[in-house]
Amino acid sequence: MALELLSIKDEGFSPEDYDLFFTAGRTCIEQGNSAQVLSILVDEKNKSIVRCMGWNLLGPLVQILLKKEDGNLPHCHAILSHLLEVCNPKELLVGLLEQVEEADTGSIAETVTLLLKPLQTVLLRLGMKKASSVGMALSTLLSQVARLPVPVTKEQEEDDVFGLCHCCTDLLQFVNPFVEEIKEVVKDNNRISKDNELRVELLKLMNTANVFADILFTCFFSPIFVLQCNMEYIELLLSRTEESRLQKGLELYEKSLIRVEDNSLPVDLLELKTFFSVPQNLVKVMTLCPDQTLRTKGLKVFQLSIDKFNTEAKYKFFKGMLKTSHHAGVEGYIIKNIKNQIDFSLKPCNGNDWFLGKHLLPLLRLVLCLPHGPETDLLQNLDRIMESLNLLRYMLIRDKEWENETGIWTELYKIEDNYLKPLRTGLNMSKAHYEAELKNSKASVCTVTVDNEKLPNMTPEMQIQVLQSAVFTFDLIEGVLARIEEIIETKERPLS
Repeated sequence: MALELLSIKDEGFSPEDYDLFFTAGRTCIEQGNSAQVLSILVDEKNKSIVRCMGWNLLGPLVQILLKKEDGNLPHCHAILSHLLEVCNPKELLVGLLEQVEEADTGSIAETVTLLLKPLQTVLLRLGMKKASSVGMALSTLLSQVARLPVPVTKEQEEDDVFGLCHCCTDLLQFVNPFVEEIKEVVKDNNRISKDNELRVELLKLMNTANVFADILFTCFFSPIFVLQCNMEYIELLLSRTEESRLQKGLELYEKSLIRVEDNSLPVDLLELKTFFSVPQNLVKVMTLCPDQTLRTKGLKVFQLSIDKFNTEAKYKFFKGMLKTSHHAGVEGYIIKNIKNQIDFSLKPCNGNDWFLGKHLLPLLRLVLCLPHGPETDLLQNLDRIMESLNLLRYMLIRDKEWENETGIWTELYKIEDNYLKPLRTGLNMSKAHYEAELKNSKASVCTVTVDNEKLPNMTPEMQIQVLQSAVFTFDLIEGVLARIEEIIETKERPLS
């Protein structure tokens, strides 16, 4: 055959040789003789001719691969792999991009999907000189992908009827090794100029193709950096009162946080203004937004943000929120998180410097306190008080006195004087007041004050219900407080 005759010649091929090679090779491939073509191409004595002319076979080879004829596929894939390994990478690049450009409308998606991996292989063979070639390849690929119809319905998108979704996914895999290369050598001063050229070409993809911008942005930058960039916009959205703006702010914050690894956000981020203001705005959504769905979503995102901080950052975040939230429900939620961190730290191999010992004690002093001493409104501060008592009870039971890992037993006398005794006094005063009001509830008008605001005149039945609810709440507090006092008394009682 013509390929065999041509293969015995030396290098220094004429145009006629190229025509003969192409015609013979195309004919053999199209007639199903791909196995014979493969045997000739891999023959070591034909290496020079394959290196010089092999790329000319890309056209007929791609057409057969697109037809997916089972009998020829294995040999055709093997031929393509051999050409990618032996031929000049620049000539291969031109040949492959020609196939992408010449694809008709009905086969764009299949052609792009088929040739992305070969193109990636060829570009990687170019070494440090590939930046402009990467840019050329991306430009050609995007111009063809842009011709694909965009799915209109959800069903079209799920079924990917036009192949656009598949192409986008494969394009991300295509650029991934180039992105990773930049990450690996960005600190190498000898290569930084070349890396910058490659980076510029990749960034052009984000500027020219909106469909990839959001996804590729996260490929170039770490999730933590993306979160930092988005915090300014999250702050702006959550500072608004329109429910549509709040919804977008919550979704953006959630999406930005999800990609961040748990326990990875460093404490330094808390020095940034947005990492202080966003939680404050989030608290307003959780407590003031009239939409129940948004309040629930806000709480979910709030917890997600806590989970992303590392141990030291959690510690400082909790301290800051206890000082600034001024909302008993939020403070109670923070205290519950503190309890979870202490519980985790007390387990084997989880010990840390922030939720045990000397650092924990200043945090506990913020938790175990009454804002206004015995005169504190216990009903208004119920959530905070109950979580504080539950935390204290847990620590006294879980942390044995002789181990004292948390330092709670060293601090106990201060806690008794500054928290438990004032709380007992305030509880007795409040309970006596409401019980007296309950006895007098037969009067026609009863005035009830909650959070320094007088409730409107109520029917006797409503008065009794409110007063009974308050007394029941005081009983709940007293039950937990009595249990704590019992534990302390047992520990202090001398052995007989």
